[in-house]
Amino acid sequence: MTAAEQISVPDPVLREDRLDYTPTARSISLCRHRAARLVLQWGHPELAGDAALLVSELATNALLHGVIRGRLFRVHLTLTATTLRIAVSDPRGERLPDPREATADECYGRGLLIVARIADHWGVEPRTVGKTVFAELALGQRPDMPMGPRELRAGPSRTATPR
Repeated sequence: MTAAEQISVPDPVLREDRLDYTPTARSISLCRHRAARLVLQWGHPELAGDAALLVSELATNALLHGVIRGRLFRVHLTLTATTLRIAVSDPRGERLPDPREATADECYGRGLLIVARIADHWGVEPRTVGKTVFAELALGQRPDMPMGPRELRAGPSRTATPR
């Protein structure tokens, strides 16, 4: 096999939505409802609830840990033939997500565990300014996908390509 044959070509983008939000609590519900509505309109009602939950968790993390006063955070949805990708970008690249087990009396600390449980794949990509945390949902049932509850992933995969 030659080097050219080993390069994987990404699926072409079928649908895409990108919107910047002010760093307020109200923005979380706005981006959650927008994501659910778009995924329904894009013909994947079975993913609308999971997409809304993933957007909510990733955007909440951006709001709590990634925003800087006066800077917006971005929610970017991308649909290909095989994947729905949910990406949330914020300006704090030095604050990487770190899944942890929250104690029973803590109100926070479970968001990334929820993301890891729901998403088929998730990770972090550095940007010139900030970072992007993404979660991907596979479309349809593939033979290699586990049946029943999804596996818990230990943490994000970090890619080195800046965006």
